Amino acid sequence: MATTKVHDAAIIGAGFGGMGAAIQLGRLGFTDLVILEREDDLGGTWHVNRYPGLAVDIPSSTYSYSFEPNPNWSRMYAPGAELKAYASHVADTYDLRRHMRFNCVVEGAVWDADHQHWTVNVAGGERLHARYLLTATGFLSQPKMPDIPGIETFEGKVIHTTKWDDSYDLAGKKAAVIGTGATAVQLIPEIAPALAELTVYQRTAIWVTPKSDARIPPRIRSMYARVPFTQRVARALGSGVLEVLMVTAVLKYRRFKMFNKLAERVAKRHMKRQISDPVLRAKLTPDYDFGCKRPTFSNDYFTAFTRDNVHLETSPIERIDADGIVTTDGNKTEIDTLVLATGFNLWDVNFPAIEIIGREGRNLGKWWRDNRFQAYEGVAVPHFPNFLTLASPYSYSGLSYFTTIESQMKHMERLFGEVGRRKATTFEVTPEANADFLDRMTHNLEDSVFALGSCSTARSYYFNQHGEAAILRPTSTINAFREAGRFPLDAYTYA
Repeated sequence: MATTKVHDAAIIGAGFGGMGAAIQLGRLGFTDLVILEREDDLGGTWHVNRYPGLAVDIPSSTYSYSFEPNPNWSRMYAPGAELKAYASHVADTYDLRRHMRFNCVVEGAVWDADHQHWTVNVAGGERLHARYLLTATGFLSQPKMPDIPGIETFEGKVIHTTKWDDSYDLAGKKAAVIGTGATAVQLIPEIAPALAELTVYQRTAIWVTPKSDARIPPRIRSMYARVPFTQRVARALGSGVLEVLMVTAVLKYRRFKMFNKLAERVAKRHMKRQISDPVLRAKLTPDYDFGCKRPTFSNDYFTAFTRDNVHLETSPIERIDADGIVTTDGNKTEIDTLVLATGFNLWDVNFPAIEIIGREGRNLGKWWRDNRFQAYEGVAVPHFPNFLTLASPYSYSGLSYFTTIESQMKHMERLFGEVGRRKATTFEVTPEANADFLDRMTHNLEDSVFALGSCSTARSYYFNQHGEAAILRPTSTINAFREAGRFPLDAYTYA
């Protein structure tokens, strides 16, 4: 009888989170890894998204692994194609492609208590087995489709920003964009000049501050490559600014409310410089506090609305007809192209992105929704042995995803080091450690803009269906890294 093949670890997702996990596992001596990716290539969101204007929305120097800096960013805010190229570079540098399987849709995973490993179910009937399971499906991996009556009857072209059609020519088209989040802020200025008419349907305005973007001269890039310390300094400066913005204006709102209001004033002044019409400015000004919803940076978003062919519509959409959009005030706008910049669905289908069944049949998604969204140090959940969830509640630290990734890598180093020292087969976080961490995080949130600010109209993906802002870790990034390297080893049981 054939022996069941059991991999050291199965990683779900070949984006930056999954690759970071694979790099750390390799450092720890695990060589039999399988990385399962539903798309046809690596890169996660930077592979899926390729809409016009796509770029990182924080300084490029901070959006990379600290141990694998990229001296070749062309701009302070790198375009999406460069992020995709960086992902490929990382995979090649750390020999990760040999572990990856593309076009591999994972339907779920079940803990096998008898054999002390995970069984991963792949579409088509295949089953894989692994000692450890790590989900790195990202926060923004499940596109959100708008629930608007009649959308299926529209006879024109429909494009969601996560499935951009490069072959479709926008020149001379009458288009509508639904959504005004960070994606739309990048997209609208890029497509507006080519269109005959563009109507932007805004449900919630977004805070937009100036973007200190610029081309990075070749001599600076050469210096980064020759003297890596100089790029580390640039990274530290960029990270410091982001940290101050996040901690003072958002997480420590009770104590530093003046910084939050200063950020609002900066955003309003930025808009006033670009839009002279007070009526238009009023429509584009959020009615919630800065930080309730992720803000963004742009130097040309507001000016796009001053173009003669661009129109802002703030009346709610009543329905979509075969040839246009009808708002609740009875106005109909005829269009031939519908662009959906409607973002991602985090709390209904993304946490977790696949069905995960732990000990005694506990369904992770159901348990989170019936109780509260929670994960010890943003990585582990009771009743789920040998499992790490890398895009999870209270895990996102700071404004750069790489801060989260690298703090989790540090947690893995300490955890798996103890597993090896004890020669254990399994690990599982204790309910007590998990509860203590959850209590601490929710207590910290009491000082934040999410609890003390005016956020009810923000419609922010930070908030789940229970009204909790359970994505961001409400501590400094210094605290996140310190705890990743010092958490109590008895927070886990080992067997």
